[in-house]
Amino acid sequence: MTKFTDLGLNPDILKAVADTGYDTPTAIQEQAIPIALIGLDVLGIAQTGTGKTAAFTLPMIEKLASGRSRARMPRAIVLAPTRELADQVAEAFEKYAKYCKLNWALLIGGVSMADQVAKLDKGVDVLIATPGRLLDLFERSKVMLNGVQLMVVDEADRMLDMGFIPDIERIFKLTPPSRQTLFFSATMPPEITRLTEQ
Repeated sequence: MTKFTDLGLNPDILKAVADTGYDTPTAIQEQAIPIALIGLDVLGIAQTGTGKTAAFTLPMIEKLASGRSRARMPRAIVLAPTRELADQVAEAFEKYAKYCKLNWALLIGGVSMADQVAKLDKGVDVLIATPGRLLDLFERSKVMLNGVQLMVVDEADRMLDMGFIPDIERIFKLTPPSRQTLFFSATMPPEITRLTEQ
């Protein structure tokens, strides 16, 4: 049986995973993490509750661990359809990155934009955002997306249900074509298939 220690993650990340009490990856983690670590795009289909968040968070932390954040230029973006899901991703990121020196910001509606801008000005490695708030800050020139190396779309089918696909397409166009994309969804409706093909 595969263990997290078999997946090629660095000791700091493995220590953080061990702290959570997990030692055996779920199927989606076992399949997605090694592919993401070598820099390939990932399309992951798995039901909610199968550990998708760790499947993209762990390789993201590994890939960003070397490098520095710059003001207003995140190196990675995680797009989530709702504030609650973005919050869950942020909690997971905090748990798994606790031994790595990475900064992150949560960009969601319904909270002070000034606090979010202050964080962006200091420089963040990872943005965890809902599409609307990210585009809002982009339009106000508070964030630049031309330094993004890694882009995650979480719960893509929920994004579709909530009408966010045009926003996601726009965000994709604003990020470098050379970026790595990790795309996760519980189901694959035709619109999602079309988006992944783009």
